[in-house]
Amino acid sequence: MQAPKFWYQKAALAAWALSPLGWIYGCTTAARVKKRGLQAQVPVICVGNLNIGGTGKTPFVSDLAQRLLGAQIVSRGYGGRVTGPVLVDLTRHTAADVGDEPLLLAAFAPTWVAKNRAAAVEAAQASGARVILMDDGFQNATVSKDLSILVVDAKRGFGNGFCLPAGPLREPISAGLKRADLLVLIGTPLDGATFLQRYEITIPYVQANLQPLATGMTWQGARVMAFAGIGHPEKFFTSLRDVGANIIDSQALDDHQPLTESLMVRLSARAKAASAQLVTTEKDAVRLPKSWQGQVLTLPVRLQFLDEEPLAKVLQRLSL
Repeated sequence: MQAPKFWYQKAALAAWALSPLGWIYGCTTAARVKKRGLQAQVPVICVGNLNIGGTGKTPFVSDLAQRLLGAQIVSRGYGGRVTGPVLVDLTRHTAADVGDEPLLLAAFAPTWVAKNRAAAVEAAQASGARVILMDDGFQNATVSKDLSILVVDAKRGFGNGFCLPAGPLREPISAGLKRADLLVLIGTPLDGATFLQRYEITIPYVQANLQPLATGMTWQGARVMAFAGIGHPEKFFTSLRDVGANIIDSQALDDHQPLTESLMVRLSARAKAASAQLVTTEKDAVRLPKSWQGQVLTLPVRLQFLDEEPLAKVLQRLSL
């Protein structure tokens, strides 16, 4: 399901009408995060967000995994059926088993999936992890964190500032920022500057932008039929335009939406009618049926930091 438009509109009547429920949601989160969780024997870095979905958290986790020696990742495996803890096996598991994000992250570091995050942390620790990266879980208290990093889409910010269901937030902005050690702003330099003018940020922050990864593919002028089932599909479409692709047709899908055979047949028919090539995101690509994996191109992206020093300083606290 795509986020309601009023989540990112000021003074929307629907948001105010739902605000009492948002207040209750925020209070529930506040009570939950006060609980004490498992204290791991190795450092635990939580990468989460205040918004629900679509902030750029997964690219940041993959970046951290490549920076930190001996890092292992733990995830709930949203959208997957396994209860775990289980180590993601790229030769055996599918997105239906472990979720799309763990399948993508497993290409960068050993990744454990469990509905119980504490169980996943214990499994990673037992397997020799030197540092554990929690993919999401900022509002989950079952595991104690040594560092907490929040990721936000700098262009969309924190939306209308209300908690679910009145807005996109899992907890109030001020409460979340008080527990965070670093804020990662993902977007263009202009997006970052606008964000910092809009919000009073008193914790360390770092700015980064998603940049297409050079793969040898020539996108300039390419006729494409683009589809994406991520938090904000338009970000992907913009990235395609930035590399020169000619988007003839596009389809925004729900976040984590299953790419069924029937859906792919419909998308393929639209692409053929427009003489265009199907193209999608890395995260969507891991959900493709096997028969379609060779027929759809992907545009991989990686983070490019404006200044890495704030991130380096935060990681130095753990001597990593």
